Amino acid sequence: MTGTHTDAAVSRRVRRLETLLEERGVIAGAALDEVIDAFMSEASPANGARVTARAWTDPAFRARLLDDGTAAVAELGFAAGGVQPQRLRVVENTADTHNVIVCTLCSCYPIRLLGPSPSWYKSEAYRSRVVREPRSVLAEFGLHLPPETRITVWDSTSETRYMVLPRRPQDTDGLSEEELAALVSRNALIGTASI
Repeated sequence: MTGTHTDAAVSRRVRRLETLLEERGVIAGAALDEVIDAFMSEASPANGARVTARAWTDPAFRARLLDDGTAAVAELGFAAGGVQPQRLRVVENTADTHNVIVCTLCSCYPIRLLGPSPSWYKSEAYRSRVVREPRSVLAEFGLHLPPETRITVWDSTSETRYMVLPRRPQDTDGLSEEELAALVSRNALIGTASI
């Protein structure tokens, strides 16, 4: 995915909000830093990979995950949101449907499960183009889907985050959950890769 992204405007707004919170005594700067550091220390795509591997090996968990992602990931000790609660919706890739996530307004994203968002996810180029021409964008990532595969684009919001449940690779029946999790990339959890 090509395109540049500048976080300068967002960074200025965040810093201004932090300053206002500190000036009004709502929170001390050090306390805010501690909350952010604690949250980010537990944010990793390995978490989403672990959720995926469990869904691949446990049909009952998979059903719960697709029905109520927020509750299902909580079973594994993961909160879907960060500072404020968010709903997690997990969408499953199938033989005839491929899912991809985006946040067209900003870069809403399930950080706890996917780690910090990649710069391309935040770029205006990705956010605008994946909605209009998803097949072309996915091809730029090296993901070439058959023409008959339906592509569904899910737009995250401040209340709802999405995660893609990739298709389990063939010939992986003998692998453990840990070995399966090692196969899953962050891009697969976003939908810009198959695994």
